[in-house]
Amino acid sequence: MFIGSLQTSPDTSVAGAFPSPANITGENYSNINNSIDLLKGLVNSGIFTGGVIFFTVVFGLLVGYALAQMQFRGKGFVFGMMLLVQMIPFQLLLIPLYVMIVRDYGLADTYLGMILPFAINSTAVFVFRQYFMQLPSTLFEAARIDGASELRILWQIAIPLVRPAIVTAVLLTFIGPWNEFLWPFLVTKDQAIQPLAVSLANYISNIAATASNPFGAILAGACVLAAPAVALFIFFQRQFISTNIGSSVKG
Repeated sequence: MFIGSLQTSPDTSVAGAFPSPANITGENYSNINNSIDLLKGLVNSGIFTGGVIFFTVVFGLLVGYALAQMQFRGKGFVFGMMLLVQMIPFQLLLIPLYVMIVRDYGLADTYLGMILPFAINSTAVFVFRQYFMQLPSTLFEAARIDGASELRILWQIAIPLVRPAIVTAVLLTFIGPWNEFLWPFLVTKDQAIQPLAVSLANYISNIAATASNPFGAILAGACVLAAPAVALFIFFQRQFISTNIGSSVKG
């Protein structure tokens, strides 16, 4: 993909997978940027993805902690319903979500309208619950005896011990909204707030046919879209691989 984004003319042969000095140019990045404003698309994708990650981590920590370390009636039923939700494809919810977000809440062409349907991630809740269940219950019982509230226990004791789970949840959540196309495409018509994935799709549909090298320009946009995700995984790969939290507990 990266080599194709630098080619002056498309080369779909096997040899095209290797860089050729005679067929390398940076004009594809300039052309795609002039058409859709890559920086603005990246900022919109960052706002959309950042909002989803924030709500996912906050709600995931609260619900995961409650399901793992707190006792209340119906906890097993709540956990079962959470697992059941994962079996429902998001596409089945598009029509009712669209009616609720756009017509009832009036959140069309807003960042909040894009973020709300992804605010609670059942997979992240499951990850946090499993991590919290591995922690010794005596830690929380001792804190409760000392008079600490549940929120204080969560903030000062539980969260520092499940940092690998937070990194895992962030990485797993990041890929979905960052590459999401269908929902932002449905709720946004204003190009000024559309994520980069939607802008690239609009470029392919409306502008690419008139470009001198649409193949290279599309690959250039795809490289820009993929670069933050690749960088994030490389930067956090050590924390992502590490799932041993037992070393965090002393004594």
